[in-house]
Amino acid sequence: MAGSSTLLIPLVAGIIGLGVIAQLAAARLRIPSIIFYLLVGVIIGQPGLGIIGSGTFGGALSAIVGLAVAIIVFEGAYHLRFERIREAPAATFRLVTLGAAIALLGTAVAVKFAFSEPAVSWNLAFLIGALLVATGPTVITPILNVVPVRDRVATALETEGIVNDVTAAIIAVVVFETVNPAANSQGLVRAFAFRLGTGLLVGLIVAGLLYYLLQYIDLSPSDAPRNARLLTLAGALVAYAAANTIATEAGVAAAATAGVALGNIDHPYEEDIEEFKGDITLLVLSFVFIALAAQLSLDALIDVGLAGIIVVAAVALLIRPLLVFISMTGDRFTRAEKLFVSFVGPRGIIPASVATLFAVELNTVAEERRTEAAELTGAEADALLQQAQLLGTQAEILLGTVFLVIFVTALLEGGFARTIAEKLNVIPMRVIIVGGGKVGRALAERLEDRGENIVIIEQDESIVERARNEGYAVEIGDGTDTDVLRSAGAENAKTVVAATGDDDANLLVSQLASSKFGVERIIARANNPDNVEAFEDLGVRTISSAMATAWAIDNQIERPAIAHWMTDVGRSGDVQEIEVKNGELIGKSVREVGPMLPDACLIALVSGKDYQDAQVPTADYVLQEGDMVTLLGRHESVRDGMKLVADD
Repeated sequence: MAGSSTLLIPLVAGIIGLGVIAQLAAARLRIPSIIFYLLVGVIIGQPGLGIIGSGTFGGALSAIVGLAVAIIVFEGAYHLRFERIREAPAATFRLVTLGAAIALLGTAVAVKFAFSEPAVSWNLAFLIGALLVATGPTVITPILNVVPVRDRVATALETEGIVNDVTAAIIAVVVFETVNPAANSQGLVRAFAFRLGTGLLVGLIVAGLLYYLLQYIDLSPSDAPRNARLLTLAGALVAYAAANTIATEAGVAAAATAGVALGNIDHPYEEDIEEFKGDITLLVLSFVFIALAAQLSLDALIDVGLAGIIVVAAVALLIRPLLVFISMTGDRFTRAEKLFVSFVGPRGIIPASVATLFAVELNTVAEERRTEAAELTGAEADALLQQAQLLGTQAEILLGTVFLVIFVTALLEGGFARTIAEKLNVIPMRVIIVGGGKVGRALAERLEDRGENIVIIEQDESIVERARNEGYAVEIGDGTDTDVLRSAGAENAKTVVAATGDDDANLLVSQLASSKFGVERIIARANNPDNVEAFEDLGVRTISSAMATAWAIDNQIERPAIAHWMTDVGRSGDVQEIEVKNGELIGKSVREVGPMLPDACLIALVSGKDYQDAQVPTADYVLQEGDMVTLLGRHESVRDGMKLVADD
């Protein structure tokens, strides 16, 4: 459908409106929003109602997509903190280097051998492989918003997406010069280095300028937050445009570099910028995905046929798991986490936008060849017509294969990501500790040692910095604020510990955790023994600082050996309580279960979930489903015993 000035404005407004509705539906159903964007695009575009077609936006679509990509990539990079990358540095580095190389080579081989047509040269196969390296924050972030995995898993996926967006776009542009007969070919390595270097340099310059300007933007305090937001948005666009003017697709690298650099420097109005850019990103993301999905011709998908399906299967079921398991070998990731990362590799906006641009350029060159052939006769005309047909076929295969991979991976991996995560048990129930002082950090150390997913809430900047330097995930803010608790993951928390030095704050945290979030277990620190009764009236388990100190001293007097052994939990011995879920243990006596446990690990106590009937079990005690067993023994033996007992 050809666009006109009278129709373009309502079309753009309608797309944005549909995007917002899609986002609301995604949030309601806890499904990644990209699925709804693609479906809306297909329905209103060429495959469906035909309201939007290839001529709707004229030649402006590529420019609109480019600027939108700049905002999306900058926003994703802005949230990528170096302290989070340190959660899994080796695996992250291998994912964006070795993993990207495996994805490129593996996809190219799959494309070459899936398509028997002579039109699919190795150059075209490598072009498609380069594009499909990219996962990207546009598809990863919506998934992680509804699948709250451990920080190390989220960081690996986010870093891979941002870095691979940059490298995939640049490599694809370089490889495209070998496919497009109208391009001025350069040395591949030289061309890649030039574009990447340009992007890095421009991005760092823009980040430096933004940092400098943000320091002096408070000349008008009432307008400063707004000005900071607008300045940062303009910076993202300028970085992209300036680098792209120097070298094609260097803008993606510039936007990513500027975002990472600025996001990891302390600067004013950081929270205002994050909130604003998040909203803007949702709008442009919905518009771009819907608009691009609407451009796709159904014939392009049909034409790739069985060969395209083979490529999709190879990318999702073979290449992705292979690169993940190789990249994450020997790291802290569990087997279940590796399987989840293997499943979550949907392709996003960079492959879609760049493939569309390449297809348009190939079709343009093909049309030029046909025009030239019309003015000639004989062998020269036939050769030009054959080249035009070849270019047209390559454009269809390029666009059809890339979009088929995008559609299938986005719909299946995005739609089933939460289900898969639940089946693999990689969504950890969080333990939130409000208060990052000595008590909070000491507790966090012990809980992390047993594998809990800890988030500390703290508003003192010096304590925040210290806790982060010690490797803890920290949410900056007031723990008595509902929004701060929600941001820290209270909706998915199994335990909230109020461990500040202020009893009033601890009481309010306990009330919010119970009434607003329905947290199963709430534990509070009572600094004043006189306040214990007020906490217990709320049904909150309370630890009095005075009584805790008295218990510790008494233990040192009456039972020094066990007190010392308990103090060294995590080094020599361990005591842990866990629910019985393993069906092989349910219905068996302690006598029968004992030999199944690791050496130097024994069942010391058994209780129900209410912890009221704890007892030292006899050898004839039969374990029931839901029993809580306390395992005592050597550190590693207890950890292995916990896996056995909890294996469901």
